[in-house]
Amino acid sequence: MFHKMRRKDKQMSAEESIEILKRGEVGILSTICENGYPYGVPLNYVYLNNSIYFHCAKDGQKLSNIKNSSKVSFCVYHDVELLPEKFDTNYKSVILFGKASEACEEEKYNALVELIKKYSGDYLDKGLEYIDKAKNSAKVYKISIDHVTGKTQK
Repeated sequence: MFHKMRRKDKQMSAEESIEILKRGEVGILSTICENGYPYGVPLNYVYLNNSIYFHCAKDGQKLSNIKNSSKVSFCVYHDVELLPEKFDTNYKSVILFGKASEACEEEKYNALVELIKKYSGDYLDKGLEYIDKAKNSAKVYKISIDHVTGKTQK
């Protein structure tokens, strides 16, 4: 179903890959448009209960694409170090494949709280107030992970 990684010497363990998903700041969600074109968009996310969660508006290109096909990929690039004198780059990257669906109410609330903790941890109380005000105008989607691989270049 999924290709095996060609460069086994650069493959990260499943545990290392999950750690990158937990620590990453921005991920790229890739979906397929109705016209067959790929669509990649950067977004904030949280890794929770072996899934990726992200928030979005109630409509837009992402949601149209997910309604068209729930199959998505998600990529996180971390610990990037450019090596111009070597014409190379050190990095850690993780790509996963899964199916996106709207989170249930309990998952939605928990994901929003975890997003606040991750990105605005010093403002948790204000963040919880913000969630209470914005929860009806935001959607939260969950990517149930089917396959994940991690790669490192040192």
